[in-house]
Amino acid sequence: MTAPAADPRSDAVLAAELATAAGELLLRVRGRDLPDAAARKAAGDAESHEFLLERLRAARPGDAVLSEEGVDDRARLTADRVWIVDPLDGTREFAELDRRDWAVHVALWERGDLVAGAVALPAEGRTLSTVAPSPAPARRPGPLRLAVSRSRPPALVQELAARLGAELVPMGSAGVKAMSVLDGVTDAYVHGGGQYEWDSAAPVAVARAAGLHTSRLDGAPLRYNQPDPYLPDLVVCRPELAGQLLAAIAQLPVR
Repeated sequence: MTAPAADPRSDAVLAAELATAAGELLLRVRGRDLPDAAARKAAGDAESHEFLLERLRAARPGDAVLSEEGVDDRARLTADRVWIVDPLDGTREFAELDRRDWAVHVALWERGDLVAGAVALPAEGRTLSTVAPSPAPARRPGPLRLAVSRSRPPALVQELAARLGAELVPMGSAGVKAMSVLDGVTDAYVHGGGQYEWDSAAPVAVARAAGLHTSRLDGAPLRYNQPDPYLPDLVVCRPELAGQLLAAIAQLPVR
C-alpha cells in the first residue's frame, strides 16, 4: 500500500483536529447516564475508535491505521504511511468522572519515522500537537520530578527516584505523563514494561517536536510500525537531563 506524500503541516493539522474531535465525542460519552465504569470504558473505546477510523478513511484513504482497539492489518508493514492511534488513553481515569488525566493519541508514521502527532487532553479543553509546539518552560528549582503511573508504578521508576532523590508525581494516561514534561509539571517520564506503539507514538511525536529528549531506556531510538507493536519502555525528558537519567537507568538493578 503506497500513498503519495501529503503536506506535513496538513497532516499535523489533521492529527490535531481528529484528536480534538475524538476528545469532544468522549466528553459526550462521559456525560451519558451509563450503568457503571465498565460500560463507560467500553463505550468510550469503541466510539472513539470508530470515529477516528471513519475520519481517517475519508481524509487519507490510502493510508494504513494501527489502533489499539482495531484488528492489526499487516498490510501496514508495507505501507509508506501509517496512522498510529490510541482512541482513549487512560480508560481507568476516563471512567472516574472526577479525573482529568486521560487523553486521545493520533500520530502519523511515514517511511520510517513519526512525522506528525497530537495529544488531546479533553477534560482540560486543549490539544498539544506538532503544528506549533512550544518549548517546555524553565525548570523550577528542587528535586527532579518523575511522572509515574498512579495505579501501576514500575519498580524501575521507584528505584530511579531513590537513586536520584527524585519526587514521584502520580498521574493516569501515558499521554498525560509525557505532556506533563512539556508543561513543566514534571521533568521526566520514564516507563518500563507494558506499553505498545499507540501508547507512546503521539506523545513522542509532540515531545520531540518541542525539543524534548525521547528514547528507549538504553538511549536507543524509539521505532514504530514494527511487526510486533509491543514497545515496553521509553524516556521523555528535558534534553539537559537526558545524560544524567540514562546513566542512572543503566546502573539500576531493575531493568
